[in-house]
Amino acid sequence: MKIEFWSDIICPYCGLMDNRLRLALGRFEHADEVQVVHRSFQVHPDLPRQGVAQRQLLRMHDIPAQDGERMFASIEGAAHAEGLDPYHAVDRTLGPTDYAHELLALATDKGRGGEVWTAMFRAHFGARRELWTKEQVLDFAAGAGLDREEAAQALNQRRYRGRVAADQREAERLGAHGTPFMVIDGRYAVPGAVGTDALLSAMAQAWEAAHLVPRPLQILGTTDENDATDAACGPDGCAVPPHPAP
Repeated sequence: MKIEFWSDIICPYCGLMDNRLRLALGRFEHADEVQVVHRSFQVHPDLPRQGVAQRQLLRMHDIPAQDGERMFASIEGAAHAEGLDPYHAVDRTLGPTDYAHELLALATDKGRGGEVWTAMFRAHFGARRELWTKEQVLDFAAGAGLDREEAAQALNQRRYRGRVAADQREAERLGAHGTPFMVIDGRYAVPGAVGTDALLSAMAQAWEAAHLVPRPLQILGTTDENDATDAACGPDGCAVPPHPAP
């Protein structure tokens, strides 16, 4: 089974879903046969490079402060209940995540994609880490055990910019209007943040649909051994049913 997970590191629901996906896989009996592929989707690519506070962003989008506080308090409460503590959804700064996504693409090529995605979520929401400039992203890379010089070369060359953009175009082609957005086996979409149980159920349904086991059919319509159950035609011709004994 293949699970493609589109997200952005500044999306608080994505941080929840990253955790819930791990929890669901921990309960999924076929987890060792599941491939998780993280893909990029930037929700605020036009934010200033120096970043803006979450409360300021709410004002920029004309969202009443009370509504915003209520929404983010609910997210923080859910994160706390799931063991993500601290989880700063309100008291933080947001910025453009193009460099962050390009670093994540490099980590994926190094076979460390899922691990570094999770580390970046924890850095941002757990420690309010700002990851908008090259230097900020490179400092994170070094702390995550990636080669800083190699990461700097990749960011300076914009080696992964095309892949990041292609990820977003593919999500939009599939009908995504935001994050989080998951696709299972290229056939089933899980849009938005759902609970761990719901995600596990979706995985189980997709697995069952892809691994249907044929069942032998029960024969109906016969009453005794002299009925014409053998009266059928095949590649070798037609069989003549037995005649009942006189």
